[in-house]
Amino acid sequence: MTTSTDHRSLLTLLTWLSPVLPTGAFAYSHGLEWAVEAGDISDGGSLLNWLTDVLTLGAGRSDTILLRHAHRAAGDLALLREIVALAAASAPTRERRDEALNQGRAFQLAVAPWLSIALPEDAPYAVAVGAMAAARGVAEDDTAVAYGQAFATNLISAAVRLVPLGQTAGLRVLAALEPVILATAAAAADATLDDIGGCAFRSDLAAMRHETQYTRLFRS
Repeated sequence: MTTSTDHRSLLTLLTWLSPVLPTGAFAYSHGLEWAVEAGDISDGGSLLNWLTDVLTLGAGRSDTILLRHAHRAAGDLALLREIVALAAASAPTRERRDEALNQGRAFQLAVAPWLSIALPEDAPYAVAVGAMAAARGVAEDDTAVAYGQAFATNLISAAVRLVPLGQTAGLRVLAALEPVILATAAAAADATLDDIGGCAFRSDLAAMRHETQYTRLFRS
């Protein structure tokens, strides 16, 4: 006896947050490029520590809160505009803001074959993912966890090229981050928009320093 389960929302989520979707995420290092040059990140252990802080105390945490509120506000354009404005205003640097907005635009264009809904202009990536996942019927918890995993995967991929790290070392970091990603997604479930903010100051400084870094492979 077999049981038929509708996995369409899972397929959508896997596709939307996979590297095959042309959001341009591969072009951004989230300031990690400067951190490597400065010597803050030199191996798998230092990368793990850096990403743990970003996920629990920095942009990873804030993005997950924004994503959850955008998911709940899907269909309410006025409320989404408020979330978009807060997300843009809370970006600590120009490059971080551009990173979020450019990926948000690219994401909306890329998912057009699945659905096309009206979102406020210049919706940052996390907001666009949350709102459009809700419109597609993808569960909020699943979206939050998958977003965190995609966020970490992209930065690990950047570190593999920059440090450089081997692929196996990168996978070890990703495996070690699983409980961190799950905890960040869970903690964001009860967070309000007033909880947006963080204290991953070295990551924010890295993004600022990257703007004037002499040699750059990444856009942030």
